[in-house]
Amino acid sequence: MSTMIFVNVPVRDLAASMAYYKALGFEHNPQFTDETAACIVISDTIYVMVLTHAKFREFSPLPIPDAKKEVQALYALSRDSREAVDRIAEAGLAAGGSETRPAQDLGFMYSRAIADIDGHVWEYLWMDMSAEPPAE
Repeated sequence: MSTMIFVNVPVRDLAASMAYYKALGFEHNPQFTDETAACIVISDTIYVMVLTHAKFREFSPLPIPDAKKEVQALYALSRDSREAVDRIAEAGLAAGGSETRPAQDLGFMYSRAIADIDGHVWEYLWMDMSAEPPAE
């Protein structure tokens, strides 16, 4: 079995978060979705669990920081091309997200950082592994 990753993020409005990720082209798995949580399917091995604050607190007693004011983590997802990076970034912006920094173009790697409607930062990147600079 392949290793899977489940990224759990607290959200203020579950329906709005589901609509945001749907606008990016991701579906949800109804088997793991209810009025407190939704399982957003990124790939066969990557899932984002968007959880109401009450549900998120069941997993951690620590305070939930405001992702629009504090960085919790940065999540990066690869895309197949520079154009695919731009497509998903533009979809995120159109769905209510915000760009957190200008696009970075390092030649062998291109990326854009978009905060979702709750402030969670998603970095979309394309990398040409054959053009990666050699390790020093």
